[in-house]
Parts: sequence; C-alpha cells; structure tokens
Amino acid sequence: MKSIAALQAAVTAAAPFDGEPSNAELDAIDREMPLILAGVDLLDAQIMTIDRTPTELDERRIRRARRRVLAARRDLANLTAAATDATVSGGAA
Repeated sequence: MKSIAALQAAVTAAAPFDGEPSNAELDAIDREMPLILAGVDLLDAQIMTIDRTPTELDERRIRRARRRVLAARRDLANLTAAATDATVSGGAA
C-alpha cells in the first residue's frame, strides 16, 4: 500500500497560489465590466417577467437591455481588435 502523503507533495508542488487575481486578470475584468453589467440588467429584466405575462413596458425594457448587451459586446470586440492591431505588426514585407 502506497502512502498518499508521498504523492501529495508532487501534486501540490506547483507555484504557491495566494488566492488573489493578478494585475492582468483585474485589468481584463475592468475591460469586461460594461458587458457584465449589461448582462445583469438583461437578466433582471427577464427575471421580472418569469411568472407573469410581459407587458409592453416589460418588452421594451428587455429590448433595451438586449441592445445594451450587444453594444457592450461590440465595444469590447472593437477594443480587443484595436489592442491586437496595435501590438501586432501586419502587412507584407
């Protein structure tokens, strides 16, 4: 019978994890925050209509929330594309 303690050191020998996100991860969260908040607004609008028939006001609220999500996705994609274009030099030699 092998001892588990001998194997545990090999499995947990990776770099120590302090439980905190790195600066790069925090920057990524900051960039994605408008999309996250727009998604939360959309979910809130949809949750309000789960147990009842949506009124015209509810439908407008959901449509506006969907448009905000799409706009936030577009802005994030454009931001990512602009950052990629700035860091990668393209074109023929």
